[in-house]
Amino acid sequence: MTKRCKKLSLPFQKRYSFASKIINMPSILLFKALHVFGFVSWFSGLFYLVRIFVYHTEAMNRPEPERSILIKEFNAMQWRVYKIICNPGMMITWFCGLAMLYLHGLEWLQVNTWMHVKLVLLFALLAYHLHAKKVIQKLENGEGYFTSFQFRLWNELPTLFLLSIALLAVYRNTLNFLYAFVGILVFAFLLVMAARAYRNYREKQL
Repeated sequence: MTKRCKKLSLPFQKRYSFASKIINMPSILLFKALHVFGFVSWFSGLFYLVRIFVYHTEAMNRPEPERSILIKEFNAMQWRVYKIICNPGMMITWFCGLAMLYLHGLEWLQVNTWMHVKLVLLFALLAYHLHAKKVIQKLENGEGYFTSFQFRLWNELPTLFLLSIALLAVYRNTLNFLYAFVGILVFAFLLVMAARAYRNYREKQL
């Protein structure tokens, strides 16, 4: 009797697993939509925030009273962007992403190695996000951190994160990690060259 129950239980477990996936699908799609909304907001906030760092640093070389007026405004803008755009976007991204991982299950996570790389990148992006808060505090205290050009380069790091995560999300386990890594390095080199060309162009215009 026990053996017969075991034989019957295996097909039942497969049917139950398949049924649970169907039931979870609407939830996964909802969390996926919110996840996309979250990371779009998060990246938008990070791009805008570091751009303010660029203007803040350049404002430090302005004559008074223009310098004080601009710095006061940039200090307020930095905190608004960080608290109102970056933080909520980051929280929505992580919450919905972890919810999808839970619904997919541990077996899915073990098989999909691309997700392991994506999680490493997301933790690195989170470190970038938290470091931005320290930069805000230093600039608020009147301490120099980077030059405006260095901030422009620093502002391209989220671009590399975004490209890497997008490639992983689309190609998943079919992605050739070596080719992707080399391609991203080439793209990063082109970004640096473009930033330098823009700096030289601005210097000629002055």
